[in-house]
Amino acid sequence: MSRGVAGDKRYCLRLGAMLIRALVYKISKDLRLRAHNQQNFSGGEALCDTSALRIGQRSFSLQDHQRAVRSNTTLADALNKEHSKQVKENREYIKTIGEVLFLTARQNIAQRGHDESEESKNKGNFKEILDVVASHDAVVKHRLTTIHNAKYTSKIIQNEVLDCLAEMVRSEIIDEVKDGEFFSIMADETKDVSKKEQISFVLRYYYNGVIKESFLHFECAERLDAAGLTEKIVHLLERHGLDYKNHLIGQAYDGAAVMSAKHSGVQARIREQAKYAFYIHCMLVDAVKAVPEADEFFALLQSLYVFTSGSYVHSKWLAVQTEMYGSTRELQQLSDTRWACRFLALHNIMDRLPALKQVLQEMAQERRGEKSSEARGLLAQIDLEFVVHLVTLRKLFGETKLLSEMLQSTTVDLSRAVDLVEALVQTLNDFRQESFFDNLWDEVLNICEQCDAATQSVAKRPRKLSSRLREYHILSTVGQRELECDKETFRTSFFYPAIDCMLSELSKRFSKTNCELMCSIRSLNPKSDAFLRDTTLFDFGRLFGANIEDLGHELHQFKRLLERKVQGGVIEKPSDTVALTRFTEPYK
Repeated sequence: MSRGVAGDKRYCLRLGAMLIRALVYKISKDLRLRAHNQQNFSGGEALCDTSALRIGQRSFSLQDHQRAVRSNTTLADALNKEHSKQVKENREYIKTIGEVLFLTARQNIAQRGHDESEESKNKGNFKEILDVVASHDAVVKHRLTTIHNAKYTSKIIQNEVLDCLAEMVRSEIIDEVKDGEFFSIMADETKDVSKKEQISFVLRYYYNGVIKESFLHFECAERLDAAGLTEKIVHLLERHGLDYKNHLIGQAYDGAAVMSAKHSGVQARIREQAKYAFYIHCMLVDAVKAVPEADEFFALLQSLYVFTSGSYVHSKWLAVQTEMYGSTRELQQLSDTRWACRFLALHNIMDRLPALKQVLQEMAQERRGEKSSEARGLLAQIDLEFVVHLVTLRKLFGETKLLSEMLQSTTVDLSRAVDLVEALVQTLNDFRQESFFDNLWDEVLNICEQCDAATQSVAKRPRKLSSRLREYHILSTVGQRELECDKETFRTSFFYPAIDCMLSELSKRFSKTNCELMCSIRSLNPKSDAFLRDTTLFDFGRLFGANIEDLGHELHQFKRLLERKVQGGVIEKPSDTVALTRFTEPYK
């Protein structure tokens, strides 16, 4: 039996060899005929190598066939092996391309270069990194140097690969959000370098014992009205299959009217579809910038920071401070997202105002061209009005600093924050008393004396009456009335509007519903004295439409379960709300 099998095997090998010879002969004959025809039609000399059969990038000769016969393999096996090798190399090459693109994206560096030709000394980050990889990887080097197509280095392929990577990340984020079930959304719009409005979307959710905030998407905004932005947000959530109507529990945007308006803003429109999506204002920074004088004042502070940051002026600024105070302070650059930096800028300028004015006076007298001209312009603006704005805003920002820091703390107690909000509102209302502004005005006059500033504003030249109105009796103002910048004017035109603006923003951002939410959520904080208190937790449940009777039964059982686990030493008492959530996960 074994001899018969061996004989059949040898017979099959001989038959396969014959077939291979016939195949090679046929192909060689076809090649000779094609070369002969080419020679006849072109009149040239045609050379044809018939010693090998080329398939893909691999040549198979009769010697290869003979080796295959000796090793008991067939041409099909050799072709399959070569194909598998080619597939493996292609996958490794594509993987390398993706990893290089991922590196440039993660490091936030540009992929393309201005000149990517072979003669260029700098072909851009992507190709330069790929060349370094090729110097250590023979497969990559072979693809880049010997193969003239399918290199996958064009900008179109790059964008497609980046889109694939981005979609993989988005899919993972969406899977995490769906696993966590409930989520909130943060959105903001800004202009890119091409002056197009882009909306950025961030999702905040709980997953695997951790609170996550993940950037999801940029979206071009064709319409910037409330209806258009709402449509964008809803379309994004629906496209990713998120059940926003039942599981969206929070939304956070900036304070622009189109986003925060109570009746027709984006937050109100979203709330109509997702009733549990409570709106939280992102920032408390730009509240007083709604007052035009305050906005101009902060622009002046930024100009002073830029002026003193120049190398020559900065050295003079430090020298003057050292001479006058024995120590130095830097002016603070302003930020649109940090309340603390604005308070620090006001604090430093108020304490170093005499030194700042001396530097500006010296620079104005040195005749240094543009710098001297800029110094004279800034010096002219440091007057009584500047000091009033400085003292007023420093006082207001100082009062709100504690609340701002508490709200930004990772260990914030929201119920305590509500207490601070109520105290701040009461303080700002007390500031409206005339006695408080009288004391503030005395401080303004004192600072004016220290920095040798005029305590009376220079009246501006009245506007000339139009010649067309000479024959008429003027019954109302047409702009020629002189504005006297005295104590009462500052009180009514700046001090009261700034306080009223802050009170209005506090009322909007800490509405009754938001304060109830902040107070009742402490029932889930193990460190709070109201932890798992029935009345507080029931208030929290009512905000989200919970069945209070069922919630009472579940709360009773949960208290007993948690107590047994802690007393039995199975777990430690949860330290925060996230730890409490991790404990409840197995009992969902």
